[in-house]
Amino acid sequence: MIEDKTIRQFLDELASKSATPGGGSAAAIMGAMGAALVSMVCNLTIGKKNYEAVEPEMKELLAKAENLRSQLMDMVRADVEVFNKVMSAYGLPKETDEQKAARSQQIQLALKAATDVPIECAKACAEVIRLSKIAAEKGNRNVVSDAGVAVVAGYAALKSAALNVYVNAGAIKDETFVSSRMNELNGILSEMNILNEEVFQTVKNKL
Repeated sequence: MIEDKTIRQFLDELASKSATPGGGSAAAIMGAMGAALVSMVCNLTIGKKNYEAVEPEMKELLAKAENLRSQLMDMVRADVEVFNKVMSAYGLPKETDEQKAARSQQIQLALKAATDVPIECAKACAEVIRLSKIAAEKGNRNVVSDAGVAVVAGYAALKSAALNVYVNAGAIKDETFVSSRMNELNGILSEMNILNEEVFQTVKNKL
């Protein structure tokens, strides 16, 4: 399982000639790192003096961050799986008209799946950014810089996931599907472009 590899093994595979893991898996990893840092801030706030008033909220935030981290780790594998489906579809026979039609259909289905996975990753990364805002505002000030790294990681992951949406959507013929996914993605990016900078500045001002 790709998520069970050491960091060094994952990076070695990322750097290799193999097409997987690639940018999509890297995006999910970055998002998971952001979620983990939110959890870190929570864990270093819960039970600490002067933070009793926010402890219930920090516990809730911790549960959400851990759930996101798990989701994003699952997306590392999902990205590899959908990429392999796309490659398998392109490898189908195309000797006859029937084969060509079947191959084209399978390619389009695979590309749609390969678009939806990074869309889900983008949604999860947006949530990491939202959670990092709470961590930065209410978490232990001694680790506020870690909340800042969380938002930067979440934002980098979001933008990376967006690139994977674009590259797959560009080859999809179903204009309704593409329009729907682009509208969804653009809405996420528009909101997070603003929130990312807000959180970054919040953190910077506390340092």
